[in-house]
Amino acid sequence: MSEKYETIVPSEPDAGERLQWVSWLRSAAPYVHLHHGRTFVISFAGEVVADRTLLNHLVMDVSLIASMGMRVVLVHGSRPQIEELMSLRKLEGQFYKGVRITGPQELECVKEACGETRFDIEAAFSQGLPNTPMQHSRIKVVSGNFVTARPMGIIDGVDYLHTGVVRKVDAESIQDLLSRGNIVLVSPTGFSPTGEAFNLTTEDVATAIAVAIHADKLILSVGVDGVRIQGEKQQDLTAQQAQALIQSKQVDDEDVYNLGYALRAIKGGVDRVHIVPYAMDGGILTELFTHDGVGTMISTENMESLREATIDDVAAIVKLLEPFEAEGILVKRPREKIEREISHFTVLEHDGIIYGSAALYPYPEAEIGEMAAVAVHPDYQGAGDGDRLLRRIEQRARETGLKRIFVLTTRTAHWFIKRGFEEATVENLPIEKQRMYNWHRRSKIFIKTL
Repeated sequence: MSEKYETIVPSEPDAGERLQWVSWLRSAAPYVHLHHGRTFVISFAGEVVADRTLLNHLVMDVSLIASMGMRVVLVHGSRPQIEELMSLRKLEGQFYKGVRITGPQELECVKEACGETRFDIEAAFSQGLPNTPMQHSRIKVVSGNFVTARPMGIIDGVDYLHTGVVRKVDAESIQDLLSRGNIVLVSPTGFSPTGEAFNLTTEDVATAIAVAIHADKLILSVGVDGVRIQGEKQQDLTAQQAQALIQSKQVDDEDVYNLGYALRAIKGGVDRVHIVPYAMDGGILTELFTHDGVGTMISTENMESLREATIDDVAAIVKLLEPFEAEGILVKRPREKIEREISHFTVLEHDGIIYGSAALYPYPEAEIGEMAAVAVHPDYQGAGDGDRLLRRIEQRARETGLKRIFVLTTRTAHWFIKRGFEEATVENLPIEKQRMYNWHRRSKIFIKTL
């Protein structure tokens, strides 16, 4: 008797889910392009390795980052693993200013804990990541003694014994391994030229490596979701702001600790430092590939800039305007036209991504200018960026000696009315613009006196 088999038809996502996924992928694409070929140093706490779910998520995300052409150095922590071994041996941990004092017995626990932790991480990367987007991926992880250390010494009368600090990093070896497509894994231990071992802090090792190999980003995956001031998380901080927060004691001890290493990395030449929560699934991916991220980013300067456009921005402006032109919200501008008129444009930029634009076309004889090509990417709307662009265009108009600005619009009349524009007629436009007015499009005209 023949058996009957039920035909299983795979389900498809509904239109809403599909469009949401497509929208996210498109919004992430500029960041993928921006980060390709860049070098990231990622430090993470031993709690991540102790939790199998957190470790699997980290391995999956780091593997994905590496597969997109980014070079990754991982520095793991091992505090809970050390604590567990010390508890089994009935040893009581001693700390001063948040740093472990490492005696001979504690050092044996450190060695064992770091060895087991590194083994678990390497095993996680070697499992082939079944039933994940990275299934069948071949991720090579290489470890080694890349760090030379020295004793921390005696501070405030406290001898840290075998607790040390980084003295030197073998940057050349790390760079060579990265260039071969490997993920480099480093433990928070170091050795003196005479072979003496030292227990190091994870953040010290990660920061020293990031500086030595000229990393583009240092990512501190920690137990908090970023830097908070009076309970409010800070999305971006400049190095100057971070220093002021520490000096004014507006942040707690953990933030001071994290910011201290962030500032050290930036002073050493690292462009960006990100403080992200290790407990959030996909936290590192969200921080790297979305506009707002999930933690706090520290940089030399404010990452969100409003500036005049250059010829290098033409392609990004074209891409930004295309969907608005396709919907008929904006008049289509060929690339060649934007290239010729690039000096008229102002852009909004965040971490190298152009997400807003506006242009000012002056008519000096009539003492009036046209504000045109006003666009803010849909993913970033609602944060007041349109107002920022308007204020900058008004400023440029005043600097040029103009007394008024006008806009032509078919969809956004109310937005301009709320901002002091008054409806006008074609006769109110400068003569040159009257001759070019598109009667088929029938745009409404609004004028604002500056």
